[in-house]
Amino acid sequence: MQEIELKFLVPAARLKGLMRQAKVKSSETSQLAAHYYDTADYTLANAGIGLRIRKEGSNWVQTIKAGGDGLAARLEHNTLLDANQVQAMLDDNNLLPDLSLYQDTPIAPALAEFKLKKLTKNLTRQYVTDVQRTTRLLNDTSNMNSDKSLSNDSNALPNRVEMAYDYGQIIHGNDASSCQPIQEIEFELVSGELEFLFATAKIWCKRYKLCLSTVTKAERGGLLIKGEDHSPAVSADLSQLKVDERRSLPQFIRAVVHNCLLQILPNSSAIVAGSEDDSHLLQLRLGIRRLRVALKAFKKFSEHINPEWSLILKQTEHLLSHYRGLAYIAAHVEPQLVQQGAPNVQWTADIAKLKITPINAIAANDFQITLLELIEFAMSADSDEDSAAPLAVAKLAKILAKKQLKLLKADHQLVDLSDGLTDDISNDLSADLSEKLSEPALQDTEVDSEAVVASHMTGVEKQQAAQHEVQRQLSDLRYITEFAAPLYASKKTKRFLKQLTKAQQALSQHQDHQQYQRYYQQKSTTDVNALYGAGWFAALTLSDWQRCQKRLAKVRRTATFW
Repeated sequence: MQEIELKFLVPAARLKGLMRQAKVKSSETSQLAAHYYDTADYTLANAGIGLRIRKEGSNWVQTIKAGGDGLAARLEHNTLLDANQVQAMLDDNNLLPDLSLYQDTPIAPALAEFKLKKLTKNLTRQYVTDVQRTTRLLNDTSNMNSDKSLSNDSNALPNRVEMAYDYGQIIHGNDASSCQPIQEIEFELVSGELEFLFATAKIWCKRYKLCLSTVTKAERGGLLIKGEDHSPAVSADLSQLKVDERRSLPQFIRAVVHNCLLQILPNSSAIVAGSEDDSHLLQLRLGIRRLRVALKAFKKFSEHINPEWSLILKQTEHLLSHYRGLAYIAAHVEPQLVQQGAPNVQWTADIAKLKITPINAIAANDFQITLLELIEFAMSADSDEDSAAPLAVAKLAKILAKKQLKLLKADHQLVDLSDGLTDDISNDLSADLSEKLSEPALQDTEVDSEAVVASHMTGVEKQQAAQHEVQRQLSDLRYITEFAAPLYASKKTKRFLKQLTKAQQALSQHQDHQQYQRYYQQKSTTDVNALYGAGWFAALTLSDWQRCQKRLAKVRRTATFW
């Protein structure tokens, strides 16, 4: 069967109120003792599989979980074991799972690549969980799903969600002194519509400021035995983007949102769990940026896209960027400068002055609710909207052409503002832009590139603003190309994307160095030692810009693929 559940971490300040709602007369409390198994080299964990034997009341249940969509759904298979046999194995200290139970079951494909007898022999208990679980069944009491309406549809099931609050600990399988606390709440769809699961979760999330977490107990146990606090940061994985030329517009945007969430959720989960690792923060920002680009470029692909999502994502990305700028300088840039002989500059006080930290930004209720709505959108089944919609491939070519036109226009403006460029480059770019504007498919296209140059700006400010706009357009075109690439499988697609990526990375590094220069320049007003850093990055930006020019020129010359 497929398990669909949402897991949240519970803020300590909200725990007392939450428990009043969890422990009602109809709720039940049970003690769960689970033994988790894997091989010494984590064969199952590396395949995304969790395997346990758990005591549930007076029963012993063997459970395997595998696969799923990476968001809220996983395959799960439960088998009731013979209690006497389990007790006998416990007495002999050789309790082991029986993998033969999964032959001819829906979970079998997840184990198909393994030799089950050999795998079973190599299994050992890795860790144990000892949890007190409080469960409560939440029923839909709306008129829409009343008993009367159910009686009119023999196939309809009542909307029911099980809330489970877990409190306890994970214990190392070979060292009982090594453990970590568990304090989380889960909402699992028992029957009925997916919509009711998310509606229920949003109510509790708003009321108790819950924070989504994709980290399973199995994953936490694996981290415990490795002596790690958090899983590594997750970057974008385009191999998991399931799109092809048969996808309709709504199917395409849901698949794209799903892919972005696969990058966002693990990194946001690590941050709300306490990670201060820059890699989690960086990948979260990139995931949010990719998602923002998708929602803007494909906003007409589905009528269910909420325009407020983009606003909240933009606000969150801005807060994360502001914090990361200072934090990255303190943790990475400053030590490198000191190694080069620079006098030390202290950034601790500057970081402490920031009112919003990453955990504040991610734990904010509006961001958490937005994540829930995006997950629901990505998981929603095909509907009438899908069947009536045209194919995505029919629209993507025009979107790509429009975005390239915006890039060329921004690039043209940057060329005009840049010193030391030949007239030949400017003339070639003007001709290219004129040719693009004359294409029939773009005659009705309004180039709505943001006005980035204002009359009151200095020459340097104008050039930096123009560079920023080119970087924004490069980033947008790169991500849109990545999303569309599976529908245009060709060497030209790969070549175009390669040049975009190199140009974006070069310009991004240039802008990073400009930002560091500004930070050190501003810091020098109170600490003269910072002048070294300001001068260092001023020198770097000169060589950076030459590299950017070469990369942008290659982008202009690269043939399109649509």
